[in-house]
Amino acid sequence: MTIAEILLNDDLRQREFPVAREKIFLAHAGVCPLPRRVADTISECARQSTLGDQEAFVQHRLADARKLGAQLLNCQPDEIALVGPTSLALSFVAAGLKFRRSDNILIYHDDYPSNVYPWMALAEKGVEVRLLNTRGLGVIRAKDVMGQVDENTRLVALASCHFISGFRLEHDVIGKFLRERGILFCLDAIQTLGAFPTTVEHVDFLAADAHKWLLGPCGAGLLYVRRELQEKLNPPVYGWHNVKNPNFVAQEQIVFRSGAVKFEAGTHNLIGLVGLIAAMELALEIGIENIAAELARKRAWLAPALQAKGYTVLNSGSGTGVPPVSLSNQKAPESETHRQDARATENAGGIVSFFAPGKDLAALHKMLADAGVVASLRGDRQGRNYIRLSPHFYNTDAELRRVLELL
Repeated sequence: MTIAEILLNDDLRQREFPVAREKIFLAHAGVCPLPRRVADTISECARQSTLGDQEAFVQHRLADARKLGAQLLNCQPDEIALVGPTSLALSFVAAGLKFRRSDNILIYHDDYPSNVYPWMALAEKGVEVRLLNTRGLGVIRAKDVMGQVDENTRLVALASCHFISGFRLEHDVIGKFLRERGILFCLDAIQTLGAFPTTVEHVDFLAADAHKWLLGPCGAGLLYVRRELQEKLNPPVYGWHNVKNPNFVAQEQIVFRSGAVKFEAGTHNLIGLVGLIAAMELALEIGIENIAAELARKRAWLAPALQAKGYTVLNSGSGTGVPPVSLSNQKAPESETHRQDARATENAGGIVSFFAPGKDLAALHKMLADAGVVASLRGDRQGRNYIRLSPHFYNTDAELRRVLELL
C-alpha cells in the first residue's frame, strides 16, 4: 500500500483509516485514531487471549517488536526496551543516572511536561537544572544548544519536534556535538517517530509512545538505551522480569538482566504491544521517507494559505505557496513534481499551529469540532491560544481545503 494509492482511492482510504468516514482528523500530534489493521490485530489478540494463557499468544512477538523498533531507529534490537509511556521511559533515564553535585543538565522549560518534570526533579539531588534560552517558542537551533553547555554539563534533554511550534530539531548535529564533548543526549521523539526519519546514531537515550504519528495504541512505546550506557543506567524499578531470578526464586543479590530488558520490570502490556507491532509494520510498509515527504508537501502550501487568511503561523519561514492539487488529477506523492512542491524549511515538522490577535481561538476550535474537524487547542506560558493542525499522510487535500473554507 502506498500513499498515492490511499489518496487516490477513497474506498481504500476509508477502509484502512475508518476515522475518515466520519471526521476530518487533524490531531495526530495529540492522540491518534487507530488504523483498521492495528485495531484488528489488537482485537484478534484479545479474542485469542480468552482461550488460555495471554502470554502464550503474544510472548513470542516481543522479539518482533524489538526488531521493528530497531529498524525504525537504526539500532540493535538489544538496545530497545518495551517500556510504554514516554513519561515513564524518560523518568527511567532521569532517575537511573548518577549525577554529582557539580553537574548541570540543559532542558527546555517550554517543552511538553513529560520532558520537563523528570529532569526538574533532579534539582533535589543537587543537580543544576538549566533552562535553554531560545529566540521563539519551540525554536531550538543547534547553535543555541552549543552555546549554552559547558564543561560541567552532563546531559541535554530535548524533544525531536516541539509540540506547538512544529520546529524539528537537528538532533544529529546536536548529538554529534555533544558526544564529542562527552555530554549525554536524551531525545523525546514522540512527535517525529512514524512521521520523519528519527535515528539514533548520535543519541544516547530516546523515548516515544506509539499513540501519535506512529498510529499505535496508548501506553505502548519504545525506550532506546545505547548499548555502551546500559550498565551505567540503573532503573528505579525492580521486578521478576528485569532482575535475575532462576525458576522465579528471589536471589540474595539484585543482578539485572543484560540488554535493554533491564528496563522492563514486570509483565508487558501484551495487547498494546501487538498493536505497536502492527503500527510499526504499517509505517515501514508506507516508508518513513515517503511519509515525511508527504507531510512536508502538505505543510508547504497549508502554512501560506493560512497566512493569506490573516493568521500568524508558527515556524512559517518556509512555505512555497504551492496550492493543493485536486483529487481528480492527484499524482503520486513520490513523484518529482510533489517532491519539488514539498520544499519546506529544514526544521519544519508535521505540525501547523496558528493564531490571530483578537480572535477567540477557543470558539474557533469549537466551530471546527462542530463541523466534524478534529484539531487541537494549545496554549503557551503567556496565555496565548493556538489552533494546532497535524494532518497525516492519509489526509487528503480536499479535507484540508475544507478546513481552510471553514476558517
